[in-house]
Amino acid sequence: MKAKVYVEGGGNGRKLRHACRQGFSAFFRNAGLTDRMPAVVACGSRRQAYERFCTAIAQQADDFVGLLVDGEGPVDATSWAHLKQRDGWEQPDGATDRNAHLMVQVMESWFLADRDCLARYFGNGFRANALPAPQREVEQVAKADLDKALRESTRQSRKGRYDKGRDSFALLGRIDAARVISASSHARRLVETISSEMEKVAP
Repeated sequence: MKAKVYVEGGGNGRKLRHACRQGFSAFFRNAGLTDRMPAVVACGSRRQAYERFCTAIAQQADDFVGLLVDGEGPVDATSWAHLKQRDGWEQPDGATDRNAHLMVQVMESWFLADRDCLARYFGNGFRANALPAPQREVEQVAKADLDKALRESTRQSRKGRYDKGRDSFALLGRIDAARVISASSHARRLVETISSEMEKVAP
């Protein structure tokens, strides 16, 4: 069975898009999808991810096509309803709720589920107490609060202040996926959907 996930991230540069693909692929492997791995398509902007997803699902060239973008805020509705309200995106013909997935509130929210990984990655000078207080659902942390906390907690670290281009996908490939799935209902839904879709057809 062929499956592709069109993800937001990677900008316009080849090197960063490669890092994006590697990061998400490593996350899926760490989540236990080793034998059911989807192909990751790094699309750059969220709009580009949506447009490429729409093209792919219209062509029906793959058995499963997924869209994965940041929620950019709290999500209190289905993925398509949220994307319609926030971005004005229509649910394309052939797509269901199983095709659309959100990182809530943003991809960096997942990092809060594995603070040990953050400490190891940034090294000496990393200040875990500058992060939001631990809570089971990382999706409750506002995007603005998370951005500020990541900058402040890493300001004096060995690696230096958090830099999205340098650090985001490197961290994505290192974090404990099981912790993320436990702390993020949308991440759990993403992994469970891919796993069940890939199991529909025997290898």
